Amino acid sequence: METSTVNELTNLSHQPIHRRSLLQAAAAGAASLALPAWSDAIWPTKPVTLVVPFPAGGGTDAFARPLSAQFARLTEKQLVIDNKGGAGGTLGAAVASRAAPDGYTLFMGAVHHTIAPSMYPKLEYDLERDFVPLIKVASVPQVLVVNPKKVPVANFAEFLAFVRKNPDKLNYGSAGSGTSHHLAGELFKLQTSTQITHIPYKGAGPALQDLIAGNIDMMFDGLGSSAAHIKGGRIKALMISGAKRNPAFPDVPCSTELGLPEYTVSTWYGIWAPKGMPADLQARAVEEIRRACQSEEAKTTWANQGAEFPNLTGAQFDGFIKAELAKWSKVVKASGAKLD
Repeated sequence: METSTVNELTNLSHQPIHRRSLLQAAAAGAASLALPAWSDAIWPTKPVTLVVPFPAGGGTDAFARPLSAQFARLTEKQLVIDNKGGAGGTLGAAVASRAAPDGYTLFMGAVHHTIAPSMYPKLEYDLERDFVPLIKVASVPQVLVVNPKKVPVANFAEFLAFVRKNPDKLNYGSAGSGTSHHLAGELFKLQTSTQITHIPYKGAGPALQDLIAGNIDMMFDGLGSSAAHIKGGRIKALMISGAKRNPAFPDVPCSTELGLPEYTVSTWYGIWAPKGMPADLQARAVEEIRRACQSEEAKTTWANQGAEFPNLTGAQFDGFIKAELAKWSKVVKASGAKLD
């Protein structure tokens, strides 16, 4: 080895090692490996629009607005509710399906959107083709409610006896043809051999207001939107669907104990994104929405409405949706339900 090279190596070996710099570099490298895939995706940097495909005041709003408030508190960016009602929630869904998949337009759909493909001969969107399921945010049982002045019965037994003796005398409102309110009514009629006239509205909110006003007799509503009015005495709950009573309304009997074990209808809500939204943004959106739903404020709101937070995401939520599509297709065929 040449003398000059030996001298250079000797000099290098005696240079001071900057330990702090080396540790900092190592820490930075380790941190970069530990960070999730969406770490570089700064989201949200501006307000996010949440398309709610029903008018204000309905069951979807009962969860969308508290979610919006908690999302804004935690992210310091607004989640702007954009109510676009009509056609059983399908008009708003069509609008959302055409939005840019950049993470700044999300869609809050419901059980209605797994019924619609079996009810509508042609939709302007395809739930599975045009959307990516992000997270199921709420699940609440259906409840049979009546206007106590128009239907002055003390309990479900009296109600059922009256309906059977007076076919087509009573009517029930829904959020629109093909919605869960509509199909819940048709399923009830099938299982009780009764005849009740269906009156569709452009959203659960308007139908519920007409029920309170006495313009219609009854509804098969999601417990979330009816809860406050039941507690206020403006409408009377006769039955909650499912195999157990709801903790928020322990005095209201469930369908199983009333002799209708197959009457299990729930209203659920979830968040979708337009197809094409980058995977890192999907992960970030799911995380922020989950945080909002798990906040103490949201937990209290959900409990007061008799709801639970299912926390189904990604593939699990997608599998649930496929099962719901198959279930409601069978109910539509069995009931002969049609668009009014």
